[in-house]
Amino acid sequence: MMLGLLKGLSWLPLPVLYGIGDLVFVLVFYIVRWRRKLATANLARSFPEKSEQEIKRIVRRHYRNLGRVLAEAVWGLRADAAKLKARVVIENPEVVKEYADRGQSVFMMAAHFCNWEWTILAAGLWLPIPTAAVYKPQRNEGADRFLRNARTRFGGAMISHKTFSKEVVKRRHEVNAYALVADQTPLRSANKHWAHFLNQDTAFFVGTDKLAKILRAPVFFVVMRRVRLGYYTIWLEKIAEPPYESDGADLIDRYATALEREIRASPEDWLWIHNKWKYSKDDCAEGDGKQTAEVIESGHDEKQNVP
Repeated sequence: MMLGLLKGLSWLPLPVLYGIGDLVFVLVFYIVRWRRKLATANLARSFPEKSEQEIKRIVRRHYRNLGRVLAEAVWGLRADAAKLKARVVIENPEVVKEYADRGQSVFMMAAHFCNWEWTILAAGLWLPIPTAAVYKPQRNEGADRFLRNARTRFGGAMISHKTFSKEVVKRRHEVNAYALVADQTPLRSANKHWAHFLNQDTAFFVGTDKLAKILRAPVFFVVMRRVRLGYYTIWLEKIAEPPYESDGADLIDRYATALEREIRASPEDWLWIHNKWKYSKDDCAEGDGKQTAEVIESGHDEKQNVP
């Protein structure tokens, strides 16, 4: 039923979908009040210098943005290439071409910021090499197939988060742009790196740092900014490149620093309803920041000389 509704909505014009998104905003924000306490608490901890009224304004703008991003995501499921390319402009795709011409893959670390759903679609239209993005498979096989096909129709592939590390190592002789939304929270028991982010110790996934060293690939932070309603720009900001000599933790710190900069510039554009701080650093055992299990199981580590 939900899949049928999604398919039907995806045929509607974007202005109509915006109207539906605004209705969803009113329902979720004012009536259901879904996760409002969580979003407010997250913002208050992250911006202790802001007044209660400022926090409330940001929360309201955030929920309105979510309704509109939802509308854009649905429209993007069937949008043609020319229309989408006009709405999401990657301003410096040549930086990827420079490495691709030398036979090097690249990693792109994005975040739940602005319209992250359009990032993979734009990458397929603007970048000179195939894009492989990490995603979490849907439980419903039909919905999963529909979303995968929609997200990859301009080229590239979707790789399950469960097998991403193994797949990257397997494809090490190919030239790809690997994209991942990297601001999600690892499981409490998983390996992680702690960064001081938005005034608090925050857990981030490890793995990209190890894979970049294995592939000898540069890493870019995806700077996505809203120009106006329905229009965005993307700037690929290089935060690391080979040769890699350190343990890689500095890469995660650079990502966290770049993301915090963007959030402070436009706080309503980040996903505050996500429970990013579901546990504290003191709750976790020692040993954070080591290799991910997937990389270890693949038979490779960052010290190997991969041919």
